[in-house]
Amino acid sequence: MHIFNKLIALMLSVMSFQATAQTIIVPKPVPYSADSDIAGNIKHECAIDVKLADFIADYAKARKITVSFMGETNPTIPGRVLVLEIRDAQSSGNAFLGHHKSTTVRGQYYEDSKLIGSFKDRRDSMGGLFQGFKGSCSVLGRTVRAIGQDIAEWMVHPIT
Repeated sequence: MHIFNKLIALMLSVMSFQATAQTIIVPKPVPYSADSDIAGNIKHECAIDVKLADFIADYAKARKITVSFMGETNPTIPGRVLVLEIRDAQSSGNAFLGHHKSTTVRGQYYEDSKLIGSFKDRRDSMGGLFQGFKGSCSVLGRTVRAIGQDIAEWMVHPIT
C-alpha cells in the first residue's frame, strides 16, 4: 500500500506541473495597432484594451489555462506568449437610433519563440436586450467580451 501512496503523490505532482505549464503570458493592456484609425474617445473612455485582457483571463481560467499579464509581449519572451493587437474598433449609432459597434483583434501564439498559431477575430454588437439603456462603451465591451471568449477557446487548440 505504501508504493500505491507514492504513486498517487507522483501523479498529483505531475498534474500540478502540467497545470502550471499551461500559463500563458498576455499583454495588459492589449495594444492598439500602430496603423489603426481608432477614435480617441474609444481609446480614452471605453478601456477596451484592459477589458479584453481581463476577459481573456476570465474565460481561460474556465478552461484550466492560467494567464499571467505583462505590459508588452513579443515572440522572444520565453514560455507561452500571446502577442495581440486591437486592429479596429468602430462605434456608430446610439441608444436612440440603434448601436452599431465592432472590434477586430489579431494575435499570434508563441511557445519559446516558435509560432504555434495565429488568428483574426471580429465581433459586432447592436447592444442586445435593452440596447436603448446601454451606452456606447458598454456595447463595445460586449464585443471584447465575445472576443475574449473566442481567444480563450482558441488557446485550448491554437491553430493557424
